[in-house]
Amino acid sequence: MNKQEPQLDMRTTKSVTISLPPAQLRTAERLARRQNRTMSELFQEGLRRLEWEERQRRSPVGLGDLRAVIEAIQEQARMAGLDKMKRTEINAEIEAARRERGRAQQKTNRRCK
Repeated sequence: MNKQEPQLDMRTTKSVTISLPPAQLRTAERLARRQNRTMSELFQEGLRRLEWEERQRRSPVGLGDLRAVIEAIQEQARMAGLDKMKRTEINAEIEAARRERGRAQQKTNRRCK
């Protein structure tokens, strides 16, 4: 009376085997531990990111958005007169901004101690 029905494979995942050089395996294991992930979760996330990057590269909308941002930055630079600066002047401005940012970060670090 107790007729057994054939079991269906109800798994939603499939196991795979991959080969990695020993150094890359150690890196993957270290990343998984640091992020509290299983190796499966780590590789799944890596695949998701690769898929996302590929979609972004193919997306003309993403490029259009980037183009609009670049044009806005260029317009702001023109309005500020930065389009007339020499390369050495631009480099000096960048260095000054980096130094200032470094000082601000040091102040923040001192306050946190």
